[in-house]
This record gives sequence, structure tokens and C-alpha cells, in this order.
Amino acid sequence: MSANDTQVGGDHYRDKKIQTWDYIVQNEIPYLEACVIKYVSRWRDKGGVEDLRKAQHYLEKLIEGL
Repeated sequence: MSANDTQVGGDHYRDKKIQTWDYIVQNEIPYLEACVIKYVSRWRDKGGVEDLRKAQHYLEKLIEGL
């Protein structure tokens, strides 16, 4: 059994054609960028506008580091 066969805490990623974590790992995306991808890809199915605000917060942190 693969980790992709189960999801702890909901099913907001299971209907995606590509699992968010697989996309992130295969593309070697750094942490802050990965968090943005995570929140943006799930906002309609889980956290709504709050997830978009979380993504925005991570973007702000990423921009600070430039």
C-alpha cells in the first residue's frame, strides 16, 4: 500500500490527478514555495479563503527573503 492510497484528515487531495506532494518532491520545490502550492491547490476543497490567506502569508515570507 502506498501513502497515496490513504489520506489523514480528509480527502481534499485524493481527487487530484497529480498528488500535490508528488509534484512538489519530483520538482524539488523548496519549503515556502511548496506551502504556497499546497494551499492554493486545496482551497476550494478544504479551507476556502483562509487557505488563500495562508498561501499569501507564505508568499510574503518568500518575498522577504529576496
